[in-house]
Amino acid sequence: MTSESGAPPHKLVIQGIDHVVLRTTRVAEMLHFYQEILGCILERELTELGLLQLRAGSSLIDIVPVDSELGRLGGGPPRQDGRNLEHFCLTLENLDEQQLLEFLRHHDIPASEMAVRYGAGGFSNSVYINDPEGNVVELKLQP
Repeated sequence: MTSESGAPPHKLVIQGIDHVVLRTTRVAEMLHFYQEILGCILERELTELGLLQLRAGSSLIDIVPVDSELGRLGGGPPRQDGRNLEHFCLTLENLDEQQLLEFLRHHDIPASEMAVRYGAGGFSNSVYINDPEGNVVELKLQP
């Protein structure tokens, strides 16, 4: 990337999370979790590569089976003692603390304590949950 003068910029400007890639041995459970519980929409599927792309607001969450062409690039399957992703954060709209906690309880999803944490939009309340593969997902309320 260069400026109009042809010189490289002195810094990059990040607008947000574009996508995360999650490798899995449990495709059906992962799709259920992200589509049916969190409300992501299947946007694109490249079966020859083993790629399912879910729309999560302005970002994407890619689900890749470990035995697919793309999945094999990451080595063995995810393990609890060596996750390939620490966590990622999803900002939620039009929801308050109580509504979020009730929603998670309704779906029998354990959550961490609600706490104020810093993120791309500043400080706001959030909780940590786990998806079916053990990946940590931070659910953040708008400030």
